[in-house]
Amino acid sequence: MKAKGLDDVIIVDNPPIALDIIRKRALTEIQEESLFICDLTDVIKKHRIWTQFLPRVIPFYAVKCNDSPMVLKILAALGTGFDCASKGEIKKVLDLGVPPSRIIYANPTKPNSHLSYAETSKVHMMTFDSEIELYKVKKLFPDAKLVLRIRCDAKKALCPLGEKFGCDPDIEAPTLINLAYELGLKMVGISFHVGSGCMDLSAYGRAIYTARKLFDYAARIGYYLTILDIGGGYPGDKGNNFVELSHSINAALDKYFPNDDVTIIAEPGRFYVSSAYTLACRIHSKREVVRDGKIINMMYFINDGVYGSFNCVLYDHQVPHPVPIENFKSEILPTSIWGPTCDALDQVCNDVLLPKMQIDDVLMFENMGAYTVPICSKFNGFPLPIVKYYLEKSYLAELLTLDGLNP
Repeated sequence: MKAKGLDDVIIVDNPPIALDIIRKRALTEIQEESLFICDLTDVIKKHRIWTQFLPRVIPFYAVKCNDSPMVLKILAALGTGFDCASKGEIKKVLDLGVPPSRIIYANPTKPNSHLSYAETSKVHMMTFDSEIELYKVKKLFPDAKLVLRIRCDAKKALCPLGEKFGCDPDIEAPTLINLAYELGLKMVGISFHVGSGCMDLSAYGRAIYTARKLFDYAARIGYYLTILDIGGGYPGDKGNNFVELSHSINAALDKYFPNDDVTIIAEPGRFYVSSAYTLACRIHSKREVVRDGKIINMMYFINDGVYGSFNCVLYDHQVPHPVPIENFKSEILPTSIWGPTCDALDQVCNDVLLPKMQIDDVLMFENMGAYTVPICSKFNGFPLPIVKYYLEKSYLAELLTLDGLNP
């Protein structure tokens, strides 16, 4: 039996193993297009891990990270909220039957038309970080429930965000809280984002402490805040340190927000989808770089690149790790992997050690679910990757009992 909305999902008896699936499909597929294997079971397992280790924190999935309809359907059925950054993302989530109360419009700078759409769609909760935005909200959506975004950067993150978003918590935040109060607006909480791909375990503790001080400040002028949004940045690759990070977050929440009068939410993206996606690419050309009669570098050209699935190399600071799908016993050589376009910047990875391979051999890349699929383009006329979705049969019964996925 299939669940409604999952007609394109391949149901398997055992846990889907990407390498085995790719090997079976390599002979007939992965020709013009590269191939994504998406293990939806992994997404469900990630949700269980989240609720186990961060039980007080309600996840609002960051749609921008991977807006695959199949992923969104699964998460909607599991009951997550959604972090949307535009009118288009809000509409995509609402079209799944998700109530507006499960959406936060988490973009501190909103076009007027998008803000009006949020008002019409009854998506009340949204972030801000400037006076200009407050006046805009006052004019276009005075009943909005406002969450002030402050800047609390991690010392080390793949993508720091503080330069673009978030007000200074000590200087600007009190002024903005006062202005919101003077304008008669409904301010309901504080948010922060320590940076995407955070590698600083102490960052969340510092930010939560800072937020506590602003909760207390707001109370002194008449705002009794009820929402703490601890943002994103949670690791999602296989073998990540999420459990260790969760202990740090829980300790800070218990210390600074010990009571149940504040709802804690977060905006995880890569946590849910990174390890669920594995990409397979075929080598279509190669070149040997020879010096003094010796190969010093192998250049392999594959059917995907930085204008496609590997845009994460440019925009998300990722370092892909290619793995041959077969166990070659050939010579190990310094290798560079290149995309198919005519752009010399279309390099997937450099200075990796791989066995010598041939045209039509296939490379596999794990942890490819975050900031890949929604940003792919057809630059130079090359096709978009194919995505095949898999789900373990034992998890299907669970999904059939959930709202929105009943047959």
